[in-house]
Amino acid sequence: MRISCYIIDDEPPAIKVLEHYISQCPQLHLMGSATDAIQGMQAIQEKGPQLLLLDINMPKLSGISLLKALSHPPAAILTTAYPEYALDGFELEAIDYLLKPIAFERFLRAVNKARKFILAQETPDEAPSFLLLQADRRLHRVPLNDILYLQAYGDYVKVHTTGQLYVPKTTLNQLEEELPADAFFRIHRSFLISLSRIKYLEGNFVVVGEEKIPVGRSYRAELLRRLQEGG
Repeated sequence: MRISCYIIDDEPPAIKVLEHYISQCPQLHLMGSATDAIQGMQAIQEKGPQLLLLDINMPKLSGISLLKALSHPPAAILTTAYPEYALDGFELEAIDYLLKPIAFERFLRAVNKARKFILAQETPDEAPSFLLLQADRRLHRVPLNDILYLQAYGDYVKVHTTGQLYVPKTTLNQLEEELPADAFFRIHRSFLISLSRIKYLEGNFVVVGEEKIPVGRSYRAELLRRLQEGG
C-alpha cells in the first residue's frame, strides 16, 4: 500500500530535498507541495493526503496553527530548523519531528513510523509487510517475514535475515518502534527477534534460525507469556 503525502514549506530548496527523498521511497506517493500555508491548507482539504510533511516556522500561518485549524488533520511529520518548536509538535501528536538539514536515514525512519501508524489506523487488519533500510549506500526493501533477528552493534544494528545481513546506521530502539509489536519482541537489551522464527527455548536462550540468543532476565516472563499465547 502506497501512502499519499503532501509537502508544505515556505523554502523551495527544502521542498526539493523532500521531493528527492520521497522519489526514493516506493511506498510514498507525492500529491504535491506548497510554499504558502494557506494554499497548502486548501490543497489538504481538496486532495486528502494521508501524510503531511509540514514546516513549522512559516509566515502568515505556522505549521502548528495550520494543524490546529484542520478539523481532521492527516498524520504529520514536522520539519524545522528550530529545535525549540519540538514540544508544540509532540503535543499535537505528530508522528515525528525532523530537524533541518534532514539526513535521508532520519527521514526514512520517520516514514517507516508514519507508514506503520497510518496502516494501523486505516486498515487495522493489515500490518506493514516490509521495512526500508538504508545500508551499503542502498535503500533496501526488506520483507518482515525474512527477518530472523536484530542485534545492536554500536551505532549500527545488524539485521539478520534468511538471505542477507544488513547493517543500517540506526539503533535497536528506533527499529523496534517501526516493527509490528505483535511479530517482534525484545528479549535482551541487544537483541530483538521475530517471534515466528523461534525454534525453541532452552534455559536462558532461544534458538532462532541457527543462532542461540540470550534472553535477558527481565524479558523472560513476558517472552514466555507471548509464546504461550501464540505470539
